[in-house]
Amino acid sequence: MRRAAAVGMMLLAASVPPGGGAAEAYTMDSTIPAAGGCPVPDRLNASGGAQINRRWSTALPGTNIILTANTSSNSARLGEINQAILDSFGAWSGVTGTTLNATNFPNAIGPLGQTTNSNACTNDSQNNVDGLNTICFDQASAGFTSGVLAFTRVITANAAGVRVGAAGPSSFTGQILDADTLLRPDGQAIFATPGALALPEGQGAYDLESVLTHELGHWVGLDHSAVIRAMMFPFAPPLGTYTGTRPSANSPDAPLADDDRTGLRSVYPDPGDAVNVGTISGTLVPANPFALAVIPPPAAGTNVTGIFGAHVVAMDADSGAVVAGTIGGWSCGANGAVQFDGTFSITRLPVGHNYAIYAEPLDGIAQPGAFSVAAGDLCSGSGNGACQTPAANTNFNGRAMPSGP
Repeated sequence: MRRAAAVGMMLLAASVPPGGGAAEAYTMDSTIPAAGGCPVPDRLNASGGAQINRRWSTALPGTNIILTANTSSNSARLGEINQAILDSFGAWSGVTGTTLNATNFPNAIGPLGQTTNSNACTNDSQNNVDGLNTICFDQASAGFTSGVLAFTRVITANAAGVRVGAAGPSSFTGQILDADTLLRPDGQAIFATPGALALPEGQGAYDLESVLTHELGHWVGLDHSAVIRAMMFPFAPPLGTYTGTRPSANSPDAPLADDDRTGLRSVYPDPGDAVNVGTISGTLVPANPFALAVIPPPAAGTNVTGIFGAHVVAMDADSGAVVAGTIGGWSCGANGAVQFDGTFSITRLPVGHNYAIYAEPLDGIAQPGAFSVAAGDLCSGSGNGACQTPAANTNFNGRAMPSGP
């Protein structure tokens, strides 16, 4: 049977922080197999031989995108936006130690195309999934709830042999078959290309390249990151600013943080780089294990035996730099069932470094709902391995105030 997995909606992909202005290493999006069991990381089939379609709609809102002052012709206008899109793709293909690199990424993913269709992304009312990966600037959507600047819908296969529109048949569970990115078109958000962001009028706009680079991280299978500096942090940089450093010919991945790079290496590991990387794993449990007893069991005959939903971070102990973070707390048993046992595993860490590992609750700006693992993507509703994701434990050390004076 050919079936497609449920749509993954990244509604917080680039939002305004509340009250503000403008588990493996890393956190990956995942798909539950049609037969049930352990979730499988989502990823592109970059080794399948066929090119993966990528395009953007040239139907643009009139006042939502600020361009450089010398851009007057329509071809130059489209060219400036096209370059911002290419640079955003280039940030991910510029990462070393991954099979999704500058050598095979352009060949696998194909040239960047254009379409004049203003409704080229998935249509809410018709659920029109076409198997084409598209960026849209002028398409309205119910996904643009308050505070959402942009979001990406990803359609994945939950078995081999799945077809979605022009994409497929899939080669494996978790294969990304359709990814559509929508940027808010209704005047509630203004975007500026890198050159225009430096103009006076650009100071009241969001950086188009930062938003696009974040969204394209979902295209390649990455979920959000709780590392504030990371490109995959679920909130956009403030108005008039951009994330990281602008890309260059020598450093196309400059906008990314080490956390982003580690994430990509975890999804698309380069076998030739195995001697240069290693893994740190462990289990998080509360000081008082009885604190877990009040958490409802995720499935019949099971219980929660470790802290779930904690942000576990690997930091370079000598430089203080964050190398990778993950949302830990679970593993898969031999029977294919998810176990909420506090397990974490941070993979693809460069060897030859001293690491400090710490854990923190998701009780800051980035809340549990911004991460697919904490929002229910680990569990299937039926079949082998059916379970209910427990609430993320954001209070590691419960405290009771004394009742006396």
